[in-house]
Amino acid sequence: FQEQKMLAYRNFAAKLLPRLQSRTTLNAVRGFRGHRALCVSVSGFQKQQTRHYTRISGLITDAFISTWSQTVVVSQTIRPVMTSSILFDNSFKTVVTPAFAESVSEGDVKWEKGVGDYVEEDEVIAEIETDKTSISIPAPVSGIIEEIIVPDGETVQAGSELCKIKITDAAPSPTPESKVEPSTPPPPTPETTPIQPPSVAGSIPTTPPPIPPIPSEPIREEPSPPRPPLTPSTPPTPLMTSEQPSFGSRIERRVKISRMRQRIAERLKEAQNVNAMLTTFNEVDMSNIIEMRKKHQESFIKKHGIKLGFMSPFIKASCFALQHQPVVNAVIEGNEIVYRDYVDISVAVATPKGLVVPVIRNVETMNYSSIEKNLHSLGEKAKEGSLAIEEMDGGTFTVSNGGVFGSMFGTPIINPPQSAILGMHGVFDRPVAIDGKVEIRPMMYIALTYDHRLIDGREAVLFLRKIKSAIEDPRILLLDI
Repeated sequence: FQEQKMLAYRNFAAKLLPRLQSRTTLNAVRGFRGHRALCVSVSGFQKQQTRHYTRISGLITDAFISTWSQTVVVSQTIRPVMTSSILFDNSFKTVVTPAFAESVSEGDVKWEKGVGDYVEEDEVIAEIETDKTSISIPAPVSGIIEEIIVPDGETVQAGSELCKIKITDAAPSPTPESKVEPSTPPPPTPETTPIQPPSVAGSIPTTPPPIPPIPSEPIREEPSPPRPPLTPSTPPTPLMTSEQPSFGSRIERRVKISRMRQRIAERLKEAQNVNAMLTTFNEVDMSNIIEMRKKHQESFIKKHGIKLGFMSPFIKASCFALQHQPVVNAVIEGNEIVYRDYVDISVAVATPKGLVVPVIRNVETMNYSSIEKNLHSLGEKAKEGSLAIEEMDGGTFTVSNGGVFGSMFGTPIINPPQSAILGMHGVFDRPVAIDGKVEIRPMMYIALTYDHRLIDGREAVLFLRKIKSAIEDPRILLLDI
């Protein structure tokens, strides 16, 4: 675009020189904020220059020269295009929306900084929330935010201008903040002042000579007014209640649903409308897994630098069961069933912004330690909101652990387009029958929700029993039985 503009001005100057002949010479072509000036000076009258400012962009369609008082005025007709006064100023930097993934077309802006705030280079100034993840917008340069083009909460697309930053290396002086701080301490002084007026008020009633004892009594009664000055200390509590409304205030608030929450709602409803969901249950004795963790936890941490949890045994057991029941790992697409020879397990992770399901790929090639490392890495990214869309796409099976919140029993919902999901729950001591005797064992309920269009009850029950066996006795994973 810049090259086209310069070429247009050069062509105009080339047409202009023959017509000026020897009387005039083209002095310069200069750029101003949002405008271009063609400066033509007449020989012998160089001090009398007339600059004609025109708007930029487009090709020059016509030009004429009029001579008046030995001054040449150049005029040109171009297409009118509105431009910003900061467009050609190198002291400003425009921040634009980065490119989205293929499956994402737009997002909502949430500003972390405001106009007038000083930001360092690579400091996060905004966040764009899409229906799958949140994208942080770092500052490309250090400077002061001069203008916010897109208001908070508005929808933007890739390449949209977000704000303009005035480039500067020096942060604004914090003098206004220092002035605000001294203004805060004065309020306690008025609280001390009202304590003195009562004594003055007490001296006023003592002025009448006939009744000297009576004024002493009101003076004792007047210390009660100091209690009202103590009550002003309570007003801060209503200020807190205004920020955090208490129950009984009968206040209603409306908050816009985030894009991620809308997308989650759509997918859950889609799962109910499309799949013929059925849930089957079983229970697992966690004694051996708990004992293994206690016995080898310290050595596991020393070697791998991470703790051994319950998720890795269940993910590995799910992979083992999927290999024995490949139909649970399959999916219906149109009139065909797609069987996968690999196992990519999605793990449901709860974040403040909603539920996300990062994917651990090729679980069939992993052991407990590698699964735990992947879980830790994906969990940290989910909490920070830095998960890439590629890390959440795909997945052939999902594991959801509601036990971390104390859930005892539940029926999970399928994560489309998958065909099944395993629900884990809390571990609780319960009486169970062991070899004809009642014993207290740490037990967990597990649930499998599956698409009954593809998976029959037999396969679903055998699948859960295979998981139960692999958890209660992990040695069968080595024996492959």
